Amino acid sequence: MREKSSNIILIGMPGAGKSTVGVLLASKISRNFLDTDLVIQESQGRALQDIVNTEGQAALRILEEEVLLNLSLQNHVIATGGSAVYSEQGMTHLASDGITLFLDADQATLEARIHNLSMRGLVRQPGQTFSQLFNERLPLYRKYADIIINSTGQTQEAVCAKSIAELRKNNVI
Repeated sequence: MREKSSNIILIGMPGAGKSTVGVLLASKISRNFLDTDLVIQESQGRALQDIVNTEGQAALRILEEEVLLNLSLQNHVIATGGSAVYSEQGMTHLASDGITLFLDADQATLEARIHNLSMRGLVRQPGQTFSQLFNERLPLYRKYADIIINSTGQTQEAVCAKSIAELRKNNVI
């Protein structure tokens, strides 16, 4: 699929395991790890939810797109925010030197993993339910995915192992 030196980009809903699996994956395949949500938080000096609460979801999406477009990395595992897929330019930029893995979990699993939705920094319309957000984003995750990893009912270690197997199968690592 891609060169072995390319990045591995993780996409999926909040609670899918992008950050946790990303750290494990990077460690196991000897690559650096970057979480774009942390980049945004560090650059803004505040939590994602604070940005959403004070400036709105559109402001967070703009910041997220800027971060994605300014990334120039090689040999990284990159965990994106759940809303990264709203930026076609950002996703195209990431895909230009990487392979995209969609960590796909069903809605019930995601809701069970997320303990406090109000503190997650979710980019959603006012009044939009988690179910509506899930249904809105699912086609976007599938659109940008090179590989889909089912993480429903799986431990982070199992998802990492499945990811490595698929990356090997696709001659990425």
